[in-house]
Amino acid sequence: MADTRENQLTQSNGSVRVEIFEQAYNLRGSDPEYINRLAEYVDTKIRQVAQQASTVDATRLAVLAALNIADEFLVLKKKYDSVSGELNQRTSHLEGALDEILAESRMVG
Repeated sequence: MADTRENQLTQSNGSVRVEIFEQAYNLRGSDPEYINRLAEYVDTKIRQVAQQASTVDATRLAVLAALNIADEFLVLKKKYDSVSGELNQRTSHLEGALDEILAESRMVG
């Protein structure tokens, strides 16, 4: 895709013109740069799938790209959930240790 700044056109109604796999879309949102990044990401994914797939059907390519993006999302979500769970356990452990120290200091003081 060409430089997205050239492709981006913010219209008076707040929509942003982007191109995804040679198709133009007018998308609305509060952050045109973010919308542009999303469009670039989706365009890249569709093009990657198109290079590997034997189909030229745009709908099939879009679905395959969506499946790849969903897979990335679920892998990252699983990692996030795991890290989040570990952090919650560590936080609980540290809270318990702090409570013990505070209780001991009250007894002494």
